[in-house]
Amino acid sequence: MKHPHRHRRRRGVILTSLLATATLTGAGLTTLGTDTADAATARQVEGLDRGVVSVHTGSGNLISWRWLGTDPDNVSFNVYRAGTKVNSGPITGSTNYFHAGAPNSADYTVRAVVNGTEQGDSVHAIQFRSGYKDVPLRPPAGGTAPGNSPYTYEANDASVADLDGDGALDIVLKWQPTNAKDNAHEGYTGNTIIDGIKLDGTRLWRIDLGRNIRSGAHYTQFQAYDYDGDGKAEVAMKTADGTRDGTGVVIGSASADHRNSDGRVLTGPEFLTMFNGQTGKAMQTVDYVPARGNLARWGDNYGNRADRFLAGTAYLDGSRPSLIMARGYYTRSVIAAWDWRGGQFTRRWTFDTNSSTNRGKGFDGQGSHSLSVGDVDNDGKDEIVYGAMAVDDNGGGLWTTKTGHGDAQHLGDLDPSTSGLEYYKVSESRSQPAALYINPANGAVRWKLGACCDNGRGVAGDIHAGNAGPEMWSASDTSVRDRSGATKGREPSSANFLAWWDGDTTRELLDGTRIDKYDTSGDTRLLTGSGVSSNNGTKSTPVLSGDILGDWREEVIWRTSDNRALRIYSTPHETKTRITTLLHDPMYRTALAWQNTAYNQPPHTSFFIGDGMSAAPRPTVRTP
Repeated sequence: MKHPHRHRRRRGVILTSLLATATLTGAGLTTLGTDTADAATARQVEGLDRGVVSVHTGSGNLISWRWLGTDPDNVSFNVYRAGTKVNSGPITGSTNYFHAGAPNSADYTVRAVVNGTEQGDSVHAIQFRSGYKDVPLRPPAGGTAPGNSPYTYEANDASVADLDGDGALDIVLKWQPTNAKDNAHEGYTGNTIIDGIKLDGTRLWRIDLGRNIRSGAHYTQFQAYDYDGDGKAEVAMKTADGTRDGTGVVIGSASADHRNSDGRVLTGPEFLTMFNGQTGKAMQTVDYVPARGNLARWGDNYGNRADRFLAGTAYLDGSRPSLIMARGYYTRSVIAAWDWRGGQFTRRWTFDTNSSTNRGKGFDGQGSHSLSVGDVDNDGKDEIVYGAMAVDDNGGGLWTTKTGHGDAQHLGDLDPSTSGLEYYKVSESRSQPAALYINPANGAVRWKLGACCDNGRGVAGDIHAGNAGPEMWSASDTSVRDRSGATKGREPSSANFLAWWDGDTTRELLDGTRIDKYDTSGDTRLLTGSGVSSNNGTKSTPVLSGDILGDWREEVIWRTSDNRALRIYSTPHETKTRITTLLHDPMYRTALAWQNTAYNQPPHTSFFIGDGMSAAPRPTVRTP
């Protein structure tokens, strides 16, 4: 039996801070000398609708919906089919209901019951008539890049956000050409395309990043989030001369071509642009921080290391989200934090491992192919966990294990027996520990594996009810390990993504186009995607996975093999567990936002979900 979770509500804080902000010469940039911020206890989150779904099985429909962070603790629910209630009494212990014998076309709504009074109808359920829901796509036209490099387009990574303020999540999708390149490889690529799409397939806008943004996993990291709190998300990404916004307006010079004979872009201006989430219009463009400068300062002379970008979103003041844009991790690493308020960028801080002013000295070469965001020191404000180091909410270096670069990392409340968050990462260096389990508050290593190899994959989560706390495993290991580092039997069949999919609180294995249930005796297949493909080569990742609809369990989105649709799967399994929508756990929500960054990693929550957990905490949040 696992230890019950020690219930922890995130501590709210009210603070006043002076934030020193560097001066930047850029296109239309507003800079701050000092900024006084009063951070309220509640964090700003999206004002969402119920997100009702109806998933058809052979024997009926599973209807599930969101328990919002703004709902009362004692709210209950009734389910209606075409205006007729189908449940016998108010539903209190979960946010799902199985309607036996109903056809896949049945129309459902949900009504909340607050203090004995039934509220109005929710939005109508999205119907998963064949167990999935297709979002129609219109792929961009292919072409031929210089050097006779033909390409078509594949739907690649995506994010979700409420782009138009209607309470429903929309999709921001990156289209990647089939001749996209890893930074280590030469060659021209097609343009990277970004679409804003509603769940019915309506395209809100299309942004063409142009020929001066090379295509590949490490070049374009985009963030979709409501940064200014107006109820509509913005979309931020790196741009360049020739980027065309969603209204057709070109940023910078339309005729400029900064590509060299190897297809790389190592000269010319680099920008950061904030786009309107509803229209795709470029609202402001500033110089990207940091500039590439001298390539050699990043570790080579051909742009491999200089053109490695990461991005995220963090509540640096404990209340409102800030944009995180970063460059470099093999050698020099620079992280810039931006606020978007009143239609203007302001730079909150810049962390640079080449600078001693932000305690960055000695932090070089510690970044991973992804980042994580969470309140690691329990002060109510977020930190950036950047591989084998962490940067504090004020932009100063917090700690580094000095164990070098890695491919995969997992930050969350993984273990109910220890206070706060836990952190598991793997290492690429053959001279460093292959995997480490870390206290992210101070960087203390709780256990580590010996050096061995380039350990390219690693996963952490509660996947087995027969072991207390989390399980951790990696590509270089042959066993699954527990929170003390002890071996606990057979390694799972995959080391990739995770998903809460079936009815219990342990997590399942998501890899390629399948979901499996782990057991020490073998894995059980729960889902095989039909007519779909995974992304990013051997990474075999979905377009997106997370709690985007229905109750707290996670959906998975794959592209159809012809790239004509995004196919969303939602769980058909009933659960007796009731948890607030994970979209209103800010740590989980920001993890969905950074999931598309470089080597995609699954999201984790700020509280423990797993076997033996006690009642999940309610979030302290506010909506626009």
